[in-house]
Amino acid sequence: MGARFFLSPGSGVLRPDVEFRAMPPLDNARGKPLDCDPGRRFAACAAAAACAVLVVTTFAHPSTTLGVSRAAAEGQGGSGGGWSSKAPLGVLRAEVAAAFAGGKLYAIAGGLPMAESSTLVQEYDPKTDRWRERAPLPMPLSHVGVAALNGKVYAVGGFQKNVHLYAQPYAFEYDPARNAWRALPWMKSARGSVGITVLAGKLHAIGGRGIDRVTVGTHEVFDPTTGKWTEAAPLPQPRDHAPTVAADGKIHVLGGRFDATADNTDVHSVYDPATNAWSSGPFLPEPRSGGAAVLYHDRILLMGGECNAGKPFAQNEAYDPKTMKWTPLAPMPSGRHGFYAVSDGQAVYVAGGSPNCGGGTSETLMLFTLPSTPSTN
Repeated sequence: MGARFFLSPGSGVLRPDVEFRAMPPLDNARGKPLDCDPGRRFAACAAAAACAVLVVTTFAHPSTTLGVSRAAAEGQGGSGGGWSSKAPLGVLRAEVAAAFAGGKLYAIAGGLPMAESSTLVQEYDPKTDRWRERAPLPMPLSHVGVAALNGKVYAVGGFQKNVHLYAQPYAFEYDPARNAWRALPWMKSARGSVGITVLAGKLHAIGGRGIDRVTVGTHEVFDPTTGKWTEAAPLPQPRDHAPTVAADGKIHVLGGRFDATADNTDVHSVYDPATNAWSSGPFLPEPRSGGAAVLYHDRILLMGGECNAGKPFAQNEAYDPKTMKWTPLAPMPSGRHGFYAVSDGQAVYVAGGSPNCGGGTSETLMLFTLPSTPSTN
């Protein structure tokens, strides 16, 4: 028998029951228990529980070029790079997290058309251009913080319901070799839409929104070797939905929001672990939140977000930590938010996300690439 799940009557969300009984009871975690083997498709479990039909297929997809020419990129206001499409996920997803580990891309949790949060985990192989489902996250979440470290994938915090409700303190580790999740010690602070990045072998969880839906500046650090969380200097200006990335031995927290999207900020905060102190970096080209950031070709790429004149941002901009300058790159083929950008060093992968302000889902997988020697302005 696989793990047992409760079907929440109010939300139709599958909630874990067996694997993590030490956790406090989850909201509305009641009803008839449903057996759901981790080897079964998430869709099959959901269909059995809620009579919903959601088919996840595993297939290849012919690559499509989306404006890869440098001249075209410059004509759109960027200074290089281009986009292409790969095999779609087969499931519409938003507020989905992602990480690259062991040569594979993992798309984790987030919202689905009929669920505000989910346990769905999909794995993409760039060599075959195919997706497949893997062991589900132990509990349904959206806005979960995810990062890869030492070949493992870590999932931290998250919400269970819209809008930013039921923030969680839990942390989990996924081992691709075993296709299995295990519970880790909890964060001290329950948070969703938390900024996650890895620096010097440790996982940093910064900012986010707590159980009272108030943004926080909490900064906790997890050391996999000791299995313990410690506290570090808090983010000076508490915010959430702020893309967070490590570069050149420091952590950059880019934009975000103080409350709603009307409170987007262009603040750029830089953390130095040597001094356990924060400083200010050059402002973002525009205030935005809910986008994604990734280190690629020694530059920090910031793409997407909400909201720009009623539409998600399509801007794609690079920050060079050495010159401390921002440079526009080829914009996304379509604006979106609620996604992660991750890289294998060769390309940047963007899976799913919302094409609308405040909601919506997509199944697209887009790749962004730069020339081997990127230009700087």
